[in-house]
Amino acid sequence: MRKDRSADDRRLDGWLTATARGSEEAFTLLYDSLSGSVRGLALRVVRDTSQAEEVAQEVMLEVWRTAARFRPERASAKAWVFALAHHRAVDRVRSAQAASDRDRRVAEGSSERPFDMVAELVQDRDERRRLYRCLAALCRDLRVPLVLAYYEGLTYDEVARALSKPPGTVKTRMRTGLHRLRECLEAGG
Repeated sequence: MRKDRSADDRRLDGWLTATARGSEEAFTLLYDSLSGSVRGLALRVVRDTSQAEEVAQEVMLEVWRTAARFRPERASAKAWVFALAHHRAVDRVRSAQAASDRDRRVAEGSSERPFDMVAELVQDRDERRRLYRCLAALCRDLRVPLVLAYYEGLTYDEVARALSKPPGTVKTRMRTGLHRLRECLEAGG
């Protein structure tokens, strides 16, 4: 613990350290000392009283659960708790913004649902069914590398390792498989 900290900082550090050891009394003292400031910090970030109160409660609960992570040689208890509060408040703002953006996109998208969009969905499903039929028609040696690459996201080398085949063999089988898939799809699947 650094020596240049104030008596108040040292007291808070001690309470947080005792909280890490499970002292409910130390946590109560820490809570009483910091919860109002945590709520104030959260309010400056989220700009909503009820949200700030929720953030403060979440932060203080996190302090209780994660007090063992506190390192007095790195920061004061107050700085550590305030960092948790700031991060949690910023996360809350980002989450609220993401929800607002999502709601706006849904509202914009649901106000108009042109016939073409429904037709496209039907067409996409039909194309997917044709693709699955054509894939199923391929022999296993051609189908499996394609499935691993396109549906599992594996590279040529990863597919080769997964199948215990040389990379050149895998590339040839994939090219052949893609060529046969294209022929099948062009023929109507």
